[in-house]
Amino acid sequence: MGFEYTDRGRDSVHHDDREDRCTDCALSPNAPVAIPAAGGLDRRTFLSRAMMGAAAVALAACGLDSATAPSFSGSASLNISSYPALQTVGGIALVSLNGSPLALVRSSDTTIIALSRVCPHQGTTVNQNGSGFLCPRHGARFSATGQWLGGERTSSMQSYATTFDPTTGAITVG
Repeated sequence: MGFEYTDRGRDSVHHDDREDRCTDCALSPNAPVAIPAAGGLDRRTFLSRAMMGAAAVALAACGLDSATAPSFSGSASLNISSYPALQTVGGIALVSLNGSPLALVRSSDTTIIALSRVCPHQGTTVNQNGSGFLCPRHGARFSATGQWLGGERTSSMQSYATTFDPTTGAITVG
């Protein structure tokens, strides 16, 4: 096996079939190891840099809003008779549909809006607070329509399409 290696303490590079042996490796004593050429990376440096790069990519992904707000998928139906708060305009019901925490808000006699209760900042489940919502983790405040009002700077709450039949009380989300 031919490769370049450097003499420790010297600036010269040698080419030959020299194979060094690892003497302080508990798992494989006397395993052959290559000494990198001048300017090359040894295994430890390569792995360290690769791990730092992977960590940087993972941390960068944490800052994306879409990563914290799981999407409600499919559709789900329910009836306002099961949620007394939705009988009146301004009423809010906290529900879980298809595994997603949602808030249903009766915004008019004929309209109900659906909002994700996952805070767009870091993914904490927001709670109802008076006629709006509050993130318990960082204090972000949202209106009943999901608009960001103050506290930790973030985007508004994600909303989902709904249909509402006021005659039957049937609500479909999605």
